[in-house]
Amino acid sequence: MSPGGRSFPTRPARAVRTWSVVAARRLAGVAAGAVRVVTGRLSLFYHVAVIILAAAIAATLPFTFAFLARRLLASWSAIEDEKVFLVSTELAVALVLVLVLSRARTNWRNRRLSKIARAAGLVHLGAANGILSRRVARRLKERHAFARDIMIIGSTGFRTLVEPKGDLRAVIENCRSAKIMLLDPESRGAIERVRTIGDPEITCESLRTQVEQTIAFLRALPAAHQRIHLKLYSEPPLWKLAILGDHAWVRHYPPALDVRVLPEYVFVHGQDPAGLYTAFYQYFVMRWNDPAIPEYDLLAGALVYAGGARRAVGGASSRS
Repeated sequence: MSPGGRSFPTRPARAVRTWSVVAARRLAGVAAGAVRVVTGRLSLFYHVAVIILAAAIAATLPFTFAFLARRLLASWSAIEDEKVFLVSTELAVALVLVLVLSRARTNWRNRRLSKIARAAGLVHLGAANGILSRRVARRLKERHAFARDIMIIGSTGFRTLVEPKGDLRAVIENCRSAKIMLLDPESRGAIERVRTIGDPEITCESLRTQVEQTIAFLRALPAAHQRIHLKLYSEPPLWKLAILGDHAWVRHYPPALDVRVLPEYVFVHGQDPAGLYTAFYQYFVMRWNDPAIPEYDLLAGALVYAGGARRAVGGASSRS
C-alpha cells in the first residue's frame, strides 16, 4: 500500500501478467500452425483422392464400354424391326439436334455481343422499371461517386437530386466537388422540350418550378458555392449524363418520351481507346467550357453570362 492509499502492482503480479501474455501468444501461434498443417493435409488428401478416382475411372473404361456395347447389341436386335420406335427415335434425335444447335448459335451471338460491349466499355445496364433495379443503380452510384469529383447533365434535376429517393441525392451530398448542367427554364430549349414531350402534366411552369427547387436544394447544401458549380444550357436536352469517378451513367432524352422509360447504360474508363467513356467525358467538358452557357452563382442567386450580365431565373436581366 502506497502512502497515498493507492496500491500498485507488485513485482510478482507483473511477472504473472507478463507470463500470461506470452502464454496467450504462444497458444495463438500453436493454433495458427495447427490450422496451417490441417489445411495443408486436407489439400494433400484432396489431390490424392482425385488421382485415385481418375485412375479408377480409367481402369474401368474398357469394361464399361464392353458392357454398354453388349447391351446396345442386345437392344438393337430386339428393336431393329420396330418401325414406330425407329421413327420416334429419329424425331427425338432431330429435335435434340435442333435445340443444341439453336442454343449454340445463341451462345455464339451472345459472346459476340459481349465482346462488343466490353470493347465499348459497357459494364452495366439498368432496367427502366423495377424497384430492385433502381435500388441497385442507386447503390452503385453512391459507391462510384463517394468522395470524388462528379459531373452531371440533366433536364431539371428534380427527380434525381431533390427527391429523397433520387438516384443522385446521396451522391451530391457526399461528393468532393460537382459540376452540374441543367436546362434553363426560360430558354427556347425548355419550350421545345415541353412541346415535343406532349405530357399535359409537363408544362413550362412546372419545369420552371422544378429547376427553381433544384437550385434551392443546391444552395442549401453546406459550402455549396465552394464545391458545387451550376450552369444552365438553352438547347433541348440530349443526354442525361452522370460521370461519377471512372463510370459514366448515360440515358438518352427521346423527343416525345419521358427519359425514365429508357434503360441506363454504364460505361467504365479503361485503357481501350474504343471505349465510350472518353467520348461522354469529352462531350461534358466541351459543353461545360462553352462560353455561351452561363454559370449560376449559387451565392448571389443569379445567372452570370460571359459579358458580365446577370439574370435571376425567371427574372429580368441587369448589368452588374
